[in-house]
Amino acid sequence: MAAAELSVRIGHASAACEALGVSRATLYRWRRPPVRHAHPRPTPRRALRPHERQIVIDALHCERFIDQAPAQVWATLLVVVIRSGYPVAG
Repeated sequence: MAAAELSVRIGHASAACEALGVSRATLYRWRRPPVRHAHPRPTPRRALRPHERQIVIDALHCERFIDQAPAQVWATLLVVVIRSGYPVAG
């Protein structure tokens, strides 16, 4: 925000941005009012229900997977499911 204040004081955005090492696009983005969306996004048809979402979150937080990325957990669980002979939709 220092660039915005400096540009107002000296009256030249380019010089203020150059002096502070900030791009002019960043300065203009800071000046722009935040975008407010009139309507919330609709929930996708394939979205997990709240209780299903909680099951996934609980699995990601369990001791076995605590230090793994979600993609690694998914891959591990997929291997377990395939090895168990459970039919996987493809």
